[in-house]
Amino acid sequence: MFDHPSFDGHESVHMFEDKASGLKAIIAVHSTALGPAAGGCRMWNYATGEEALRDALRLSKGMSFKNAMAGLPLGGGKAVIWGNSKTDKSPELFEAFGRAIQSLNGTYYTAEDVGISTKDMEIVATQTKYVAGLDQGEAASGDPSPITALGVYRGIKASAKRAFGSDDLSGRRIAVQGVGHVGGYLCDHLAKEGAELIITDIDEALLKEVSARTGAKIVSTDEIYDQHVDIFSPNALGAVINPETLPRLKARVVAGGANNQLSIAEMDVALRDRGILYAPDYVINGGGIINVAAEISGAYSRNWVMGKLNVLIETLEEVLDEALKQNAPTNEVAEQIARTRIANAKPA
Repeated sequence: MFDHPSFDGHESVHMFEDKASGLKAIIAVHSTALGPAAGGCRMWNYATGEEALRDALRLSKGMSFKNAMAGLPLGGGKAVIWGNSKTDKSPELFEAFGRAIQSLNGTYYTAEDVGISTKDMEIVATQTKYVAGLDQGEAASGDPSPITALGVYRGIKASAKRAFGSDDLSGRRIAVQGVGHVGGYLCDHLAKEGAELIITDIDEALLKEVSARTGAKIVSTDEIYDQHVDIFSPNALGAVINPETLPRLKARVVAGGANNQLSIAEMDVALRDRGILYAPDYVINGGGIINVAAEISGAYSRNWVMGKLNVLIETLEEVLDEALKQNAPTNEVAEQIARTRIANAKPA
């Protein structure tokens, strides 16, 4: 574990199995320096346990950086459930997952992520209070995806201003990879401004639905990398910017809501060298965790959420401007800021 390339000094990593319900889950806590670890739960049918562990570790570290960049009193953590989200769900499985979270005594707060719904979180909440993203309750705010999508949309505009000299997206060709919760809402924002959309997803029914309301062109999951567009927006799973896909990109901006978009850190340098401006994922997609943080506080305030989102976009703009000024990779600039904030939070 300590030699794992994605370990990066995690405070703790917990593995849970409940044979009765079929639960196999990993909860990774990267840092609690700024506060209790917070990050969503992902349910995915991983090929191997090693793949699940790698995802949990990478996502957990990303949440530490995301919460730090959003200025939240939260550390970074993430949970993954190994299973098929379409066939393996049951009340018993999520009850077991809730008990697993409760056993950590508030070290980690969960919420929904890929493959998980608010209804699933309601079942989790019957076993633990350390859960957010609920539709019911005193401070409930529901699915945080719309806030995430709004932040990504505003981040795309900020990136476009620096790449093209204007944040006007009317007529801009934008490839959107993944049109689920965040990607779907994002397409609505982009279409409303007049952007020309090219979309893909593994869910064909969802693709047709988004295309019908936005006029987007549908392409296959592999063809999305070859489109002649201004902006490439990843909003599905991670590691989509890699040595195989990067040479195929025709865009001048990469900005989207997916976590861990870069397969390896060196991809940030490679993007810069190809003249592609990259909006660090853990900065641009921080709207959802801001919404969750408001819920965790026990007194949800929409005004507080929108104020924090404004500050987050300002932070993204500072990262982009500093990177362009230094001719440095944007991810390097953002990570330095995040690590400094985390380090300064630790007691002397």
